Amino acid sequence: MGNFHLHLAVKTLNQGGIIAYPTEAVFGLGCIPEDVYSVARILSLKGRSVSKGLILVAASPEQLDPYVDYPDNELRQKVSASWPGAVTWVLPATANVPGWITGYKHTVAVRVSAHPVVQALCKEAGVIVSTSANPARKIPATNAFRVRSYFGNEIDYILSGNTGDKGLPTEIRDAISGNVLRTGD
Repeated sequence: MGNFHLHLAVKTLNQGGIIAYPTEAVFGLGCIPEDVYSVARILSLKGRSVSKGLILVAASPEQLDPYVDYPDNELRQKVSASWPGAVTWVLPATANVPGWITGYKHTVAVRVSAHPVVQALCKEAGVIVSTSANPARKIPATNAFRVRSYFGNEIDYILSGNTGDKGLPTEIRDAISGNVLRTGD
């Protein structure tokens, strides 16, 4: 991935577009989380209910501060120690997080990715939505060709690159209870 392609992906996001990009295991669909129209497009393309909520990815824990209301510093340290990495945490959301991201709950799912493409993208664009690039009940796309076969020209930009070596989408954990909500193995 060159700077030119990264620049086009960031420009697409900032203009209200939807991008596809490689993550730790699969291609993700992303947009700016505060852009209700872009989020609605992603949910429509996937056939996903807004009530399920969406994951936010970042390049650093500090980027997530406007979205996460850590109950204490001990929990912040525990979560931050797992990042960057392939663990998504469900944490209390701040009042700044739109309901279309939280699924109208009081929590938000967040991850600091170790994937170099996601890192570069979030360093330039900030926090973005990350949901697997597939329609409901279909296998998540692991390459740009599969993304295009699922969505045709409905994706505004596909940032090429290789997915990481994780076989399945990232693990999701509830930070308060410690319960695993989705395994990553």
